[in-house]
Amino acid sequence: MSETHTPDQVRIGIVSISDRASSGVYADQGLPALQAWLNRALRNPIAWEPRLIPDEQAVISATLRELVDEARCDLVLTTGGTGPARRDVTPEATLAVADKEMPGFGEQMRQISLRFVPTAILSRQVAVVRGHALIINLPGQPRSIAETLEGLPQAQPPVHGIFAAVPYCIDLIGGPYLETDDTICKAFRPKSAVRGQVKPT
Repeated sequence: MSETHTPDQVRIGIVSISDRASSGVYADQGLPALQAWLNRALRNPIAWEPRLIPDEQAVISATLRELVDEARCDLVLTTGGTGPARRDVTPEATLAVADKEMPGFGEQMRQISLRFVPTAILSRQVAVVRGHALIINLPGQPRSIAETLEGLPQAQPPVHGIFAAVPYCIDLIGGPYLETDDTICKAFRPKSAVRGQVKPT
């Protein structure tokens, strides 16, 4: 790529789902954690669409629809509300707005978390496609957010984080070309999908 290359802008919705944080009982940690990691991992200029909302299924679904259909987000990441407790309804709210489910993301997040705690099997994160956007439910703790996005590159064998697959997924659904900082998260694409790659004649 030339030195004058400018990465595509990406619009990202980040949604922290918490009754107590949204009502001011304590400071939200989810939005700052998501923003900090994405700022480190992506080379693209980012237009942010942050939302802090309670654990209400109708509110969550409405927020996701608004971020995709009206704010035109390319990627939406949620944090919180994915356990088995009565108020944990983020997966149900996400599936309700889905055009397609992408089960591999949730499977890999649980595999990563199981390296640390056996209760990772209680997590119910899902990922879906709505229109030209990818929506992913992430864990609620900042450290877990980073681990599931980034993976465990120092583990033996290394464990891939889910974000390595996000740029190519967004390519396939018609979104902008995401470029990552390889020291944080190396995006994987087939050679034929790498921008600037010379195709054989």
